[in-house]
Order: sequence, then structure tokens, then C-alpha cells
Amino acid sequence: MGGVVGGLIGGGSGVLFVPALDRFTAMSRARVHGTSTIANIGVCVAGAAGYAAGGGALDLRVGAGLIVGATIGGVIGPRLLARASENLLRVLLIAILVLTAAKLAVDAFAPALLSDALVPDRLIADPWFLHSATTVVGLVIGAWAGAMGLGGGLLAVPAMVLLFGTELHVAAGTSLLMFIPNSIVGTVVHLRQGTASWRWGRLLAITAAPGTLAGVALGLSLDAVVLGLVFATFAAVMAVRETVQLLRRRRHSSS
Repeated sequence: MGGVVGGLIGGGSGVLFVPALDRFTAMSRARVHGTSTIANIGVCVAGAAGYAAGGGALDLRVGAGLIVGATIGGVIGPRLLARASENLLRVLLIAILVLTAAKLAVDAFAPALLSDALVPDRLIADPWFLHSATTVVGLVIGAWAGAMGLGGGLLAVPAMVLLFGTELHVAAGTSLLMFIPNSIVGTVVHLRQGTASWRWGRLLAITAAPGTLAGVALGLSLDAVVLGLVFATFAAVMAVRETVQLLRRRRHSSS
């Protein structure tokens, strides 16, 4: 199921991997997030290959900087997990998910209300600005993904769609390609600092691959508007889920 989600929306498998590992294993929260990072390798490799084989386009003009930034972020992220407030990381995710759900819903029902991209076309056309901006965005997203192990597609796909006007199918495939090196680097760091289980991560990576290919096939078969509504619904549900968990954590810490 994690693979299907990852293939369909360009990442995000960790939203299933993390709760499942937390529920069915005795690992600490840090090891759960690290193990999910290992599992994402299988999702990203299978997903990127599936998009390439299925004729899905990849935007390397936007993706090149994201890949570089995300790879650096993969080194920073696992260390960030040990220092940064998990509440802060959750708040960031909730804000992005709400904005993404709103943007994609508006695009589906009233496309004339919002422009295609928040960044002006003249800046997107400037390679110096584009590569610098995408590298910074990739660094932030890669660090978050490396820390949380939730699959960076939850942030990378919205970033490409909202900031740079990338078409949703293209953003999904590019996101999967982007997080191959991020997941590998994050895995190495997590294993070295003892915040991951190689056994569980390897099993999830292998078993997620067939589901990822099924998710890719489904994503490529859907119209862009329908896929946008699917992603918007998923983002809204995840925003509600993360908000509930955040409130529970605060209530538990204050009691």
C-alpha cells in the first residue's frame, strides 16, 4: 500500500510506513523514521523507472537543482531529527499540505482564479535564478524528508506545482527521481548513527516496489485534473491527521 501511494503521488509512502512501524514494532520513534527512509529507496527507484518506462515526462530543468539540494539535505536531515522539534516539522508539513490541497482544488474547479506558478515566468526562464532557487528548495525538502522519513513527495510535488508551475504528472515522476540519492544518503547516515533498522527497511523497500509500479500506472492513466483532486484529497486528509497527532502530543506533554 505504501508503494501504491508513493507511485501515485510521487512519494509520501512514509505516511503509511511510519505509523505501521510505530504500531507493530518496538523501535524508537527516531529508528522508525530512519527505517522509513530506507524503505523509500525501493519506492523511488521503482517509481522513477516506472515513469520512464510508461512514457511519463521528467522535468530535469527544475529537477536538477532539486536533486542536488535534496542530496545535501539527506545528510543534514538525519542529524536534524535528533535536534529539531518534531512539532515544528509537523507544523511545516501541515501548512504545506493545506496550501497544496487548496491550490489543486481551485485549479480543478476554478482554474482562472490562480496563476500557474507563484514564481514569475521571467525568473523561471533565468537559469541562474532557477538552479539557485531549486537547489535551496531541494535542500530544505531533502533535510525534512531525511529527518522524517515520510517521503519527500509530500513537499517536492507541491513545491514544483506551486512555485514553478510544473504539470502534476511531471512533478510526480521528477519527485521520485529526485529522492533516489536523498534516500540513499539518508540511509547511510541513519545506519551509521543507529537510527534505522536495516532488516525492516530492506523488507519494506523490496515489498513496496510492485505496489509502486501499480501506483505509477494508475497515476499515468488519470487525467491531470482527476490526479490533482486525488492529491488534494490525500493532502487534506494528511493535514487533518497530522493536526490531530500534533494536538495529542501537546496534550500529552502538558499532562
